Amino acid sequence: MSVLLLRLAGPLQAWGSAARFVRRTTENAPTKSGVLGLLAAAEGRPREADLSDLAALRYGVRVDQPGTRTRDFQTAHHFVSGKSMPLSERFYLADAVFVAAVEGDRDDIHRLHAAVQEPVYLPYLGRRSCPPAAPLDLGVRDDVDLVGALEQAPWQASPWYRARTRTQGGLTLLVDSLPGETPELSLRDEPLSFDPRHRRYGLRGISSRPVTAPDPGPARQPYDHDPTSVLGIA
Repeated sequence: MSVLLLRLAGPLQAWGSAARFVRRTTENAPTKSGVLGLLAAAEGRPREADLSDLAALRYGVRVDQPGTRTRDFQTAHHFVSGKSMPLSERFYLADAVFVAAVEGDRDDIHRLHAAVQEPVYLPYLGRRSCPPAAPLDLGVRDDVDLVGALEQAPWQASPWYRARTRTQGGLTLLVDSLPGETPELSLRDEPLSFDPRHRRYGLRGISSRPVTAPDPGPARQPYDHDPTSVLGIA
């Protein structure tokens, strides 16, 4: 078994599991359906594609920097009629950082890793308006299980947050419950189909555990990539 690690960080993130109509909420951590949707998009899968192989992966996430919940109101007009749509209330996580991981067969995990490095569709953090602030790829671990990989991955939080949190305790892991294990909570975010005509999700058992914040590793250098260069802006 192998584990793929992803760094999920950006100005805004939104990971809904029970959003309905004009009220779009967010969970406090990335959902399994959201992360598997990101991986499916990276592979270029159509929304009607079979998801059984992705859903079978064991999923976990470490909360490196919980961020702040923020609310926004949005308006829109119908594409055909031009009529005003109902006011939409949307919630986001601002300035949050997570390390997400999926565990599965070595060949499957390395295939997903290659897709993350060269995605067919651009990744986003739960909603299209939430682009990642840095590359997602944290590599693949072939020598440890899901929990071990999450426990050992360098701490990805911002320096100012790491300095404050060192005196306040460790981090939290949220992982798929194992067969026979009593879950601490359940969430309807096990993806069965992303088909927009009939999206379907199953219940997923989740267990949490504390973990000591690992060493953050050497300071990250600023990224040279400028995504606006393709627009020809001087």
